[in-house]
Amino acid sequence: MSNTQISWQFENEARAQGYAVIAGMDEVGRGPLAGPVLACCVILKPHAMLPGVNDSKKLSPKKREQLMDTIHDNAFAIGIGVCSNHEIDEMGIVPATSRAMALAVSQMPIKPDIVLVDGYPVAGEFAKLGIEQRAIVKGDQLSLSIAAASIIAKVTRDNLMCEFAKVYPQYGFDGHKGYGTPKHVAALKEFGACDLHRKSFITNIVK
Repeated sequence: MSNTQISWQFENEARAQGYAVIAGMDEVGRGPLAGPVLACCVILKPHAMLPGVNDSKKLSPKKREQLMDTIHDNAFAIGIGVCSNHEIDEMGIVPATSRAMALAVSQMPIKPDIVLVDGYPVAGEFAKLGIEQRAIVKGDQLSLSIAAASIIAKVTRDNLMCEFAKVYPQYGFDGHKGYGTPKHVAALKEFGACDLHRKSFITNIVK
């Protein structure tokens, strides 16, 4: 999809339905073998100009970093929620993702009336907040608010994994960010798991 398909359409529809404070939500880190799952909630200024904002997966690391400042300059509020690998092992990745989303909302000084979420409706702790949600399949390619949240989430988690790489240099977290690349799997087999690994995700790799 091209950038031209990202728009204010869903935000405008929500505003026309009477919602005043509209947020976008996205998460990153559901699939890695190590590290947290992280969610970001963003309330953008209405009709802000955000050239270049797109699904974070479609952008280079340098471009994502550049867009961070633009998003911060054009946001009323940004919240980050983090759920650790230990919590993921304890409750499973789906409930942990919902918890990260709930934490992201709780960090915001302004509470949204509605949250546009990427993908499908979210149950669990996020749903228990009682905030209206609207799920949009491929929302990070269609909604500016969700795309902005995806960029903040990706950059924030990537930076966390780079910091963890200083503590556990043998695993190369700064390169693969915890995902199951051949290099990461080889390091797991050589060194075993560290305190950052999701034990429930690596049972077939480390005995």
